[in-house]
Amino acid sequence: MSELFRPLTMRGVTVRNRAWVAPMCQYSAGPDGRPHDWHLVHLGGFAVGGAGLVMTEATAVDPAGRLSPADTGLWDDAQAEAWAPIVRFVQEQGATAGVQLVHAGRKACTSPPWDGQRPVPPDEGGWPTVGATSLPFGRLPAPTALDDAGIAAVVASFRRAAARARDVGFDVVELHAAHGYLLHQFLSPLVNTRSDRYGGGLVGRSRLLLEVVDAVREVWPDDRPLLVRVSATDWLEGGWDGDDTVALARVLGGHGVDLVDCSSGGAVPDVAVPVGPRYQVGFAERVRAEAGMPSAAVGLITAPCEAEEIVARGQADAVMLGRELLRQPHWPLLAAAELGAADVSWPPQYAGARPAPRSRPTDNHLQEEQ
Repeated sequence: MSELFRPLTMRGVTVRNRAWVAPMCQYSAGPDGRPHDWHLVHLGGFAVGGAGLVMTEATAVDPAGRLSPADTGLWDDAQAEAWAPIVRFVQEQGATAGVQLVHAGRKACTSPPWDGQRPVPPDEGGWPTVGATSLPFGRLPAPTALDDAGIAAVVASFRRAAARARDVGFDVVELHAAHGYLLHQFLSPLVNTRSDRYGGGLVGRSRLLLEVVDAVREVWPDDRPLLVRVSATDWLEGGWDGDDTVALARVLGGHGVDLVDCSSGGAVPDVAVPVGPRYQVGFAERVRAEAGMPSAAVGLITAPCEAEEIVARGQADAVMLGRELLRQPHWPLLAAAELGAADVSWPPQYAGARPAPRSRPTDNHLQEEQ
């Protein structure tokens, strides 16, 4: 059995393989925040294509926490009802259904990338933003710094959204504490200059995330996994770094988090990031080795042999795929054939297109490099 196609059990949920769908914003919902046919086809295609965990795009817990006016949400019951058939279809294909919950904070209220990600003015449906402090992100408007009441409202919004995710039937919840969104804004010393109990050292800057984790765990069933996505580094001196990530991961495990999804960057603009194949895998490896926490790796992972090696060498427990799945929604099924995972089943409707499994090329490659 290929290591990439070995099931992974977290709590009471067994994911059929380690090739997972990274959250990918679609900016295709209406102003009501409800997913529709686009999301069913987009996410359902990955489930048909053999992915283990199919994660939704960043889904807002509050209208003010949307990245754009076209984001999906889980702040009301109508949105939950719209998610239900998508969750059901994903699960019917044998995949695990996950939802990523987010509050964008000071990076909220922008237009989609194809419209320049510009600030959305009020006459186009824009709204005031909030943040850890009143520092703006680049050319975006300055947010209002959250006070204690505002922080409590954010925590309550995550809790309510998680309860709706539970009732809809999602198998996994992931909290988005990366890419410069609100929870990351509190974590990063480049953004969080507060002097109250939510600022200062690592303990203070981590407080909001831990309060959100605890609130979500109150309503999220004990037999369902809770994940947290982090930016493992801000890629800038004086910012959040790998040591902080390892320290946080150790704490998250004690609060009921089951896996840390390791991305990077996004706290501040105009940062040079050394982008390249597998450039973030080392962060997942450190979390797994030094914090003793399961981890997922993401970032320009494209070839099946790369994904196989990452899991086989213990660098991460799972691999998150993004752009490569947009190019090849059936990447997991094709990867299974390339890696010689003969017991991976294809949908019967597509069985005629199944290639013959190859002998696994990864074993010799691993031997040569070890």
